[in-house]
Amino acid sequence: MSGREPVEDLAARVGDGYPSSLSPDVVELNGERVVLRASVDERHHAGNGFLHAGALVTLADTACGYGALAGLPEGATGFTTVELKSNHLATITGGPIEVTAARVHGGRTTQVWDATVTAVETGRPLVLFRCTQLILYPR
Repeated sequence: MSGREPVEDLAARVGDGYPSSLSPDVVELNGERVVLRASVDERHHAGNGFLHAGALVTLADTACGYGALAGLPEGATGFTTVELKSNHLATITGGPIEVTAARVHGGRTTQVWDATVTAVETGRPLVLFRCTQLILYPR
């Protein structure tokens, strides 16, 4: 794998896995920037009736993962998330959300990504997210 897969191949990797529960649509994708859009509803609620924090983190981590795969260094075979942090600023009960992720470091052994999840209808930021990806190579 060259690390520069077509969008369809990246989406196929998700398949029926957990991120597919949000049915994210790819708006933009390359090795430095990713924009995904999804719609949330009561299926994504926590017990308090608001959007579950995990749904927002899932969308942000998925965007960063797509970007990491699209921007793997030559010879790399994949990545794994080794650290993530999220700051939750607001919530919603439903509607479209969008995540914009940007690579802030792209080294041979790690990548660092920042992402912001926003409520599309208001433009209000819901989550600030950062993750570190460990780049994997054949043994």
